[in-house]
Parts: sequence; C-alpha cells; structure tokens
Amino acid sequence: MGQVEGAAKPVLLVVDDEPDLRALLGEYFGRHGFDVLTAEDAARAREILATVSPQAVLLDINMPGENGLSLARWLRDAHPRVGLLMLTTAGESVDRIVGLELGADDYIPKPFEMRELLARTRAVLRRLQQPAEAAPAPAPPPAAVHRVAFGRCVLDLEQRRLAGADGAEIEISAAEFDLLALFARNPNRPLNRDQIMEQAHNRGWDVFDRSIDLRIMRLRRKIETNPDKPEVLKTVRNVGYVFVPLAAA
Repeated sequence: MGQVEGAAKPVLLVVDDEPDLRALLGEYFGRHGFDVLTAEDAARAREILATVSPQAVLLDINMPGENGLSLARWLRDAHPRVGLLMLTTAGESVDRIVGLELGADDYIPKPFEMRELLARTRAVLRRLQQPAEAAPAPAPPPAAVHRVAFGRCVLDLEQRRLAGADGAEIEISAAEFDLLALFARNPNRPLNRDQIMEQAHNRGWDVFDRSIDLRIMRLRRKIETNPDKPEVLKTVRNVGYVFVPLAAA
C-alpha cells in the first residue's frame, strides 16, 4: 500500500462530519496543489486508509460515533509516517494535550483561517518529507555525520530512521524525528524552548508550549531504558533539555 499511483501531488485526507466544511477544504486544498479525499466519519476514513496512504490527514476531534482521538490513536499505529493535523471546536486545552500525546503533528482550533491551515499543513509535509535542517544558532556537526548512536538506539539522519539495539525500526512521527534530530545535532548542549520550537517546528514558542514536553515524554518512552529517570534526554531546570549521547549499549 502506498501513495496514489502516478500522483505527483500530495494526497490529503479530510475527516470531518460537516459536509460544508469537507467541501470547502476539498476545493481550497485542491486549488493549492493537493489531491483531496474526504470522509464523513471514522469508519469511512478507515475504509480509505485501507487502500491509500495519504501524505497528511486533517482530522476533526468531535465527530459522532468514533471520535477523532480514537481514530488518531489507531492512525498513529497503522500509518506512523502520515502527517496528522487535528481540528476541533473544543475550547479546553485537554483535547490539544491528548491529541499531541497521541502523536499529532499539529493542532488547529476551529474556526481557522484557511491560509494558516494551508501553511501549517505544508510545514508538516516539509518536516515529514525532508531531513531536518541544522539549526543556525547551535552549530551542527560535520556534514559527514549521518548516524548518531546513543543509549540503545541509532538515529539515521539521512534515512530519517530510528533503530533499536537489534536493528529493528522504532516508529516515530515526523515531529518526533525532527525534535530528536535537533538534539542529535547539538549533543551536550542545553536547548531552550524558543530554540526547539523555532528550529524543530518552524514556529515560535507560544502559550501551548506544553506540546514540547509531551513530545519529549513520548521520545523518552521510546529511547530511554527508564523513561522516569532519563539518561539521554535530560531536563535542565529553568532552561529546557539537553541530549547526552551515552555510548550505545
């Protein structure tokens, strides 16, 4: 299963129970270079995803039947490389936090401005499809360094792949990879939240900076021997985080 055959355009799946919004998003993204598929609920989305792997999914949280958070959990397991942007009318931050913890690459509250949604979707696709660029402020290591070994893992910066000690691939989202790559390019150098948001996620730190901590938490679960006592991704009090590449086990 893969991208739609012969399609040069990125494929976008819109999952929302509002028919007018589905039509609007389909028309708008279609005019801006996307092949758009739409689903009115989680059941229809699962049918589409059984035969097509889109590059990105716009997923509404508040849908009748199976909600978007449940579908997001399944989607992250079944299609870990797909860019996932979550939409919601909910005003409470709990949906944002849960969505990001489930592996969403971005979170857009309704109502949204179409140009911003397009820009943020394209930003997710860039992070997904291209190796993360070295940060301009913290100097990157020599270009010849493409693989970084640490703890029980090896990070391949060219192939955008994280592997365990046995060589088996560890699935991580595009946003998680970009974050880990930023740390790997700046070993033993504390990074604050401004640097992380600007260099790994292409945007400034805002009131929802909790998303950084949630992604760090998910990465620790995947790379640390004991996530509750991290040895690779350490917290630097009142600063941010530091990557300590311990010798590979």
